[in-house]
Amino acid sequence: MKTRSPEFAMVATLAILWSIRGVIGIRFVIDREECFSHNVDYDGDTIHLSFVVIKSEGSWHYAPDGVDLVVKGPSGNQIHDFRDKMSEKFEFVAHQSGIHRFCFTNKSPYHETVDFDVHEAHFSYHD
Repeated sequence: MKTRSPEFAMVATLAILWSIRGVIGIRFVIDREECFSHNVDYDGDTIHLSFVVIKSEGSWHYAPDGVDLVVKGPSGNQIHDFRDKMSEKFEFVAHQSGIHRFCFTNKSPYHETVDFDVHEAHFSYHD
């Protein structure tokens, strides 16, 4: 059985790391509305996002309503929206570079804690 050289492993690892443009993760407490933005460097980059509403310790503060999330592109066009979700994963191709906005809305009478992650991947293709 033929084994790969350490140089091959290093080149493969660097290629993977270089293709990952940026990862943002944040935990925040939302009262009514919170918006975040992320600059997408290149048209065609793949954006992966996920969020989860963390259940609080006290059951009297728990509301199963979830949160809303609206994703908008640089020109203000709506890319996707989620309604009343406790968690979600989504992936899209950014057809336009620039600032993308992610706005969460909490309709619950209680503050909610949310974990939110955005991962941008850029893959170069050469002929």
